[in-house]
Amino acid sequence: QVQLVESGGGSVQAGGSLRLSCAAPDYSYFYSALGWFRQAPGKEREGVAVIYTSGGNTDYADSVKGRFTISQDNARNTVYLQMNSLKPEDTAMYYCAARRSASPAPWWGWSALRTYDTWGQGIQVTVSS
Repeated sequence: QVQLVESGGGSVQAGGSLRLSCAAPDYSYFYSALGWFRQAPGKEREGVAVIYTSGGNTDYADSVKGRFTISQDNARNTVYLQMNSLKPEDTAMYYCAARRSASPAPWWGWSALRTYDTWGQGIQVTVSS
């Protein structure tokens, strides 16, 4: 199974920026969609953004629209999440997730966890006020 490897997390002050990376070999061949999720302590995991590998269309959670940008680099087999104007409430563990192109499972919506069948280990993002 193709693995997803996240990188780029860390600590930043409010108003700052971070860029997360999700590396997945040959992802455009294996996966139809890659998403970023996050989970803050005591809260449920929530969808942040998704990119569809064919065509590059994107969707975002309302809470990050205008601040976060998801993009892909096919040559590097990497999906990025550029996070600007970070807020303390963005503090969470961030996960990369992917849905296999051949998945027989229903499409539950881009922000539903069960839509995805491959997950990274997660990376911490901490935003201080």
